[in-house]
Amino acid sequence: MSRILLAFRAFFAILFGRPLPKEIKPLAASPRPPAPVKPNPAHALQLLAILQRDSRLIDFLMEDIASFEDDQIGAAVRSLHDQARDSLARYLSLQPVIDGVEGAYTRPATADPAAVKFIGNVPATTPEGGTLRHKGWRAVKVDLPALNAGQDASVIAPAEIEIE
Repeated sequence: MSRILLAFRAFFAILFGRPLPKEIKPLAASPRPPAPVKPNPAHALQLLAILQRDSRLIDFLMEDIASFEDDQIGAAVRSLHDQARDSLARYLSLQPVIDGVEGAYTRPATADPAAVKFIGNVPATTPEGGTLRHKGWRAVKVDLPALNAGQDASVIAPAEIEIE
């Protein structure tokens, strides 16, 4: 049976609420693409837990630093920076999205909004390029340790109670 005739039969069957022709049923039951995988927040929480464990990043971010002098904050940030960077390097391999010179004119290889965000006086059509203000970051490898079975990933860091 020709495809055109089959298409007309299927069209009118659908239009008048009749069953599809038997020749088309196997085609209609073809598998659909899989639904997108819902992100697992446990992985993000695990990375936060690692940054807390290794550099006390959350403690620093949650601290009210208004009463501290700039030199005190600078001294605290120096060690936090080194420890947090070491943790990221241990579990993630990161590369710039655009490996160019910041401040130079750049033409992106893609206009994908997940990879490139145009800022400033952006025209209605996708621009050809502009001044690179931030290279962006892309994770090329993630190597987080396995979560323990039954572990509550929402606990970023356990409370600590000292026994004297």
